[in-house]
Amino acid sequence: MARQLKDNISSSYFDAAHKLYPRKARRRIVAYVESYEDVGFWKELLAGFETDNCYFQVMLPSAVTLSKGKKMVLMNTLNTAELGKSLIACVDSDYDFLMQDKTASSRKINDSRYIFQTYAYAIENYHCYAESLHNVVVQSTLNDRHLVDFNKFFRRYSEIAYPLFLWSIWFYRNHDTYTFPMFDFNSTVRLHQVRLKNPYLSLDEMAKRVEAKLAGMERKFPDLKPKVTALGEELRKLGLNPETTYLYIQGHHIMDNVAMKLLTPICIVLRRQREDEIRRLAEHNEQYRNELTSYRNSQSNVTSALKKNTGYKNLYLYRWLHDDLEKFIKEL
Repeated sequence: MARQLKDNISSSYFDAAHKLYPRKARRRIVAYVESYEDVGFWKELLAGFETDNCYFQVMLPSAVTLSKGKKMVLMNTLNTAELGKSLIACVDSDYDFLMQDKTASSRKINDSRYIFQTYAYAIENYHCYAESLHNVVVQSTLNDRHLVDFNKFFRRYSEIAYPLFLWSIWFYRNHDTYTFPMFDFNSTVRLHQVRLKNPYLSLDEMAKRVEAKLAGMERKFPDLKPKVTALGEELRKLGLNPETTYLYIQGHHIMDNVAMKLLTPICIVLRRQREDEIRRLAEHNEQYRNELTSYRNSQSNVTSALKKNTGYKNLYLYRWLHDDLEKFIKEL
């Protein structure tokens, strides 16, 4: 009787152990990314696709050197039989998505089922998604007042930049990175000082620079204007139109020279408003000092809040990326 009881206990133990540790180990899929800053974005996205059969480990592209970057990711994935089995590449699109088959690297990225790209220029463009920026302000200032319509502002910014951006893409598609290089385009479409009394003045100033640059291009290359216009029609199929241009412009430029130029003065004003409110409502100096200290300690840096922003998940480019990964998992 005692032996039978012991056997039953032993059997129950091993049954439980098998449930905890299934015989078939989960497949590890390594995801190479470009840099430290990319790890968090891709890990959060890929974690949503992990199953009982597989999980993802996000890594930099080299285990033996400190080399990083898109070129290193592609070099370490394209020439291995493990690509698609236990290895994938996760990269910023840069201009490769818009290039389509016009360059060797764009062909490799756009044709591979196991290289996943942002479709937007970079992860920074996701963080700067206009619909999510008010929440970034709230996280940073703990003040929910609306000072600027971010959707309207970024739509207007995009509409101004769009015709000049098409010229930039046309030259890149034709392997000409000298006539109108990216830094020249970026310097034309950057914002300088944003005044909250009329934030659209900064866009008016930018529009004058864009108009002057466009006029120069059309004078210098009159035969190219219809070709650039035709390119715009082609790129609409890739989601690029006058209202969405900012998603395809260099990500660091959009973050540093557009989004932060707008977010910084907004946060300064909203914090000042909140502090004035605390001063007005405090019943005595000690309460005022305690409340002010509590408020300041609860704030977060707007740059950090922007880089941690995840309010882009309804953006159509993110959904395209999500669908690609979903298809990959089903094929596994």
